[in-house]
Amino acid sequence: MKTTIAVALSGGVDSFVAAYLLCRQGYSVIGLHFITGFETYSFKGLKNKSLLDQAQDRLRPISKKLEIPIKVFDFTDEFKQNVIDYFINTYQSGQTPNPCLICNPIIKFSYLAKHAYKLGAKGLATGHYARRKQNRLGFWQLYKGIDSKKDQSYFLSRLTQDQLSFARFPLGEMTKRDTITLAQKTGLHPIAKKESQDICFIKKNKNYGDFLAKQPGFSFTPGPIVDVSGKVIGTHFGLHLFTIGQRRGINCPASEPYYVVRLIPERNCLVVGFKNNLVKRGCKVAQINWINTIPSASFKAGVRLRYRHKEVLADIMPAYDSTAVVRFDIPQKAVTPGQGIVIYQDDLVIGGGWIREPF
Repeated sequence: MKTTIAVALSGGVDSFVAAYLLCRQGYSVIGLHFITGFETYSFKGLKNKSLLDQAQDRLRPISKKLEIPIKVFDFTDEFKQNVIDYFINTYQSGQTPNPCLICNPIIKFSYLAKHAYKLGAKGLATGHYARRKQNRLGFWQLYKGIDSKKDQSYFLSRLTQDQLSFARFPLGEMTKRDTITLAQKTGLHPIAKKESQDICFIKKNKNYGDFLAKQPGFSFTPGPIVDVSGKVIGTHFGLHLFTIGQRRGINCPASEPYYVVRLIPERNCLVVGFKNNLVKRGCKVAQINWINTIPSASFKAGVRLRYRHKEVLADIMPAYDSTAVVRFDIPQKAVTPGQGIVIYQDDLVIGGGWIREPF
């Protein structure tokens, strides 16, 4: 009997090729797709149907092409409670969220994985460019994908051992160019109009501020803009419109451009400074997910402060409460509270946590 593997089908070419590869490898494949309530389908004949029905209709040609069943789930409530509320609360606290780091472990590899398991699947595959291997002690390890430009291990750094044991990443040994070439040869066309490069629930041509302002319970008021000496130099129209390192929207004349240096929500205060004020020697890190075991001593590793951030060497000083102090070898700009920091040793992901208290 063939082993059954479920594939999370997002609607993009990556997940379709992942499903194709598993079929070619001899697995019995089930496609799984979930809706979040924020999808927009503007295709002829779909306008008057529910989002669930629209998704099923759009995925039907892929189901026929791959000759696999595809099941669609409504995760609107789960997505709201775990991702949207996190997004709102993080901005409300004066920090900058990273919803993909929440969605992967909670929505895809928890809620969706449970459905996959109930359907008899022995694993859940995604279109992520990442790899996983089991070491000699039986621990699952997460590695970067071989395509350095597309590597997505950053977004998977909060997966647990159980989740990694169930995960499959068929594209980990491929480049994006390989994937596109294979999709073209096999006629696997994405149903998404354009591959997502940003937060999936923010509509095209809309910004985070507009989205947040429309959310129930989200409130904001104008407040002072001060420089690093504490002098009031202007007024902002909501802290949610700003993030560390931002230059746009400050609108305060000076001898050189101002950048956002700090947000102080308890005072509704925006602190700005010049480029040199953005530089930090390190930061505290909270709620670290150590993928294997908690390190017992300080160690040197590479860290990535954002998905597109160039990795920098740092000294990692862990504690036993899932926190650590990180000191960069080279001071870094725009170290942003709320963003994910991921720790690497070469291609191996050691763990990931949340940036707190840059210094």
